[in-house]
Amino acid sequence: MGSGKSTVGKVVANLLSLPFLDMDQIIEERTGADISWIFDVEGESGFRDREQQLLSELLDAHESCVIATGGGVVERDANRSLLSGRGDVVYLNASLSQLAQRTAKDKKRPLLQVNHPKQRIKELYQRRDPLYREVADHIIDTNAGNPKAVAQSIVSSLNY
Repeated sequence: MGSGKSTVGKVVANLLSLPFLDMDQIIEERTGADISWIFDVEGESGFRDREQQLLSELLDAHESCVIATGGGVVERDANRSLLSGRGDVVYLNASLSQLAQRTAKDKKRPLLQVNHPKQRIKELYQRRDPLYREVADHIIDTNAGNPKAVAQSIVSSLNY
């Protein structure tokens, strides 16, 4: 959360003239509800079920595109298998302080609606970082760069 997947993904897609697909946005459009509501009603497990189904669908339907996944997509083995088997996986990595700063005022992230969001970010990062590294073809540091610079770095690393 807060690494820049949606923001940078749009720029990468534009630079490569590819469609951009934001999984959270698609889930919200299909359900007519925001992610927080889905978490409230279905729990994280219900949301992750939707996410897994959508990831499989998008990978089957699109040969070339840029997909911004949800931050927790890597927590399911099946999703990591799907990601590893298709295309280039780019892990946008940011420091804990950057992630906390970028998400500090965001009230739409259900996993951060806790008493100590910085601690939650740390816990999520510690759990997810090795999983992202497991599936990543490219690891891009997003701490210092603006979205366009980060996107250009990604495009350069992809050798397109």
